[in-house]
Amino acid sequence: MLFKLSFNNMKKSIKDYTIYFLTLVLGVAIFYMFNSLDSQQAMLQVSASQREIIKLMITMLGFVSVFVAVVLGLLIVYANNFLINRRKKEFGIYMTLGMGRKQISKIILMETIFVGIISLAIGLVVGVFASQFMSILVAKMFEADMSEFQFIFSKEACIKTCIYFGVMYIAVMFFNTITVSRYKLINLLNATKKNEQIKIKNPFISVLIFIIGASILGYAYYKVTIDVHSIDTAEKILLPIIMGIVGTLSIFWSLSGFILQIIKKYKRVYLKDVNMFVLRQINNKINTMVVSMSVICLMLFMTISILSSSLALRNTMGRELLEMTPVDLNLYKTANLPESYKKYGVERKTTKEQREDSKIPIVEKLKNNGLDMNILKDIIEIPIYASNDLTWNDFLGSKLEQVKAKFPGLAYHTAEQIVKISDYNKIAKLYGIDEYELNDDEYIILCDFVSMEEIRNEVLKEGNNPLTIAGKQYKTKYNECKNGFIVMSTSHTNTGIILVPDNCPLTNDMKEMYFLAANYNANTEEEKEEIEKLFTSGDSGFIQNLADNGLEIDGFTKISIIEASVGLATIVTFIAIYLGIIFLIASSAILALKQLTESSDNKQRYLVLRKIGCDEKMINKALFRQIGIFFIAPLALAIIHSIFGIQFALNILSGIASSKDLLPSIIATIVVMGVIYGAYFLATYFGSKNIIKEE
Repeated sequence: MLFKLSFNNMKKSIKDYTIYFLTLVLGVAIFYMFNSLDSQQAMLQVSASQREIIKLMITMLGFVSVFVAVVLGLLIVYANNFLINRRKKEFGIYMTLGMGRKQISKIILMETIFVGIISLAIGLVVGVFASQFMSILVAKMFEADMSEFQFIFSKEACIKTCIYFGVMYIAVMFFNTITVSRYKLINLLNATKKNEQIKIKNPFISVLIFIIGASILGYAYYKVTIDVHSIDTAEKILLPIIMGIVGTLSIFWSLSGFILQIIKKYKRVYLKDVNMFVLRQINNKINTMVVSMSVICLMLFMTISILSSSLALRNTMGRELLEMTPVDLNLYKTANLPESYKKYGVERKTTKEQREDSKIPIVEKLKNNGLDMNILKDIIEIPIYASNDLTWNDFLGSKLEQVKAKFPGLAYHTAEQIVKISDYNKIAKLYGIDEYELNDDEYIILCDFVSMEEIRNEVLKEGNNPLTIAGKQYKTKYNECKNGFIVMSTSHTNTGIILVPDNCPLTNDMKEMYFLAANYNANTEEEKEEIEKLFTSGDSGFIQNLADNGLEIDGFTKISIIEASVGLATIVTFIAIYLGIIFLIASSAILALKQLTESSDNKQRYLVLRKIGCDEKMINKALFRQIGIFFIAPLALAIIHSIFGIQFALNILSGIASSKDLLPSIIATIVVMGVIYGAYFLATYFGSKNIIKEE
């Protein structure tokens, strides 16, 4: 009998609580999709380095999945709590008929098992098919060969999903049993008549708390935008985070204490249609859901910020890769090695052979060690100079203390890099970027790293910043930095190069390094890959063999830069999408379930509206407004948080993420949120509409 009763209740739940089942199915499907990448990568034809990056991404997603499982578990417990409260009267009738708490617990236990099995099965089916599209997305991101594409089922991901969700449902069963054991018959039978305790707040105190909360948020916004440079350690970001949480709680706690009082003064608005009913309902909800609304707001904030920032990062890196990798190869070697130097924080001694070798240019060294130079073309090699007599301290001059106060963490003793104008123009011509001209007494600063460019422009805009280079004084040609770079990179990371005239008396002792740029002399991708191996393939590579003999040449290739950049962008994007969608589903589901429960509890109130003459159109309009405000309230504050949160993210990612790419990422985020959040809103509205129509 209990089995039949549980099965019938489960069928009824599917009809009345579609949102709950939809959330479970989506959670299972997404969990499976992101944990099945280990099986999907096997069919992708990618390079060894790309395969390592994919393995790293899979490992990171595994750790993220633990956090996601916790979020989904809390969501399921929360949802079940609402559903059980919704059925208090039903349980009261069972107890009146002689059923004990243990039997009621067994009914709930069986219902939970039914719900779990069905949602898990449907979610896995959806996840298996959706994961095939995930394979295509991964292949596109890594530009992999999909010639061996085939339908993949990940046994490991399936088992992992079943285990994680099994643990979640065991926790749900445990909490359900505890909840039922505390029920009293009188409370169950009067559940539909019992209202939540609403504490009337003093309007003056509410306004005061609102002002304090808004001030706390304002200061937090200031810290992460205008004063962002003071946040130079991970610990210092904790204060703005705590302030954001406290400010959000204060805003929602105070809103219900004075907003209704303010609107009541505008009689035309308050007394129009059924606005009085709608506003009081919303006021009571916010009053009893301060913590829930705050948590939902913060989850929506994280969704917007994570998705927008990560997509902007990917767009920037994708756009700048082509610009910043104009040739196939960059090599560089230290010139004039001292007797000892520090590398990666370790003191290293040099031999006489190494010191003599450091004076030999790269091309000559490659030839001397047996490299066939015919494999390269468009070879340009230049010296780059530096001197401890010209550091960032010297360049900043009178602005030094001001800049130090704003950027205390910079290494101001760093020597400036100096390049002769004709040498730079050779590189610029090969790269296809702007070339420059100089008079005999002028210099130009090349810089494209945003934060450093701002610092240098502060100095240059005054136009009277002469520099002494190799004993001769030079004035700036421009009152701002010019775009340009020498070393290839994933993005604009040039912190500064000083261009000087060819007649600048730079000496051989001032040479810091030799730098070489070249293209592969190859006509096909296969030929390029063979040349690539000489410069990148570990033990078998030519460069590695030189290093093994103590004759180091460092460098990187266009292919390796692109692969590393694409890998980083893909990892960030996947984790962001994973977390963003989970947070969005969780917040939307909590709002939806709360509203559905409220609609069920408020059926009598809507019946009263009908009795006093309100037609269905007016009631539906009131319901739509009520749910709309309920969904918009946390979203509105989350959007305000996000405006400053995204600015903070872009400041932290300065140089690798650009505000230029923010608009497309924001549009993409709006689309994702519009689809999921909007779908939950509409489902909640139509579900609530059906509930209040029941007789």
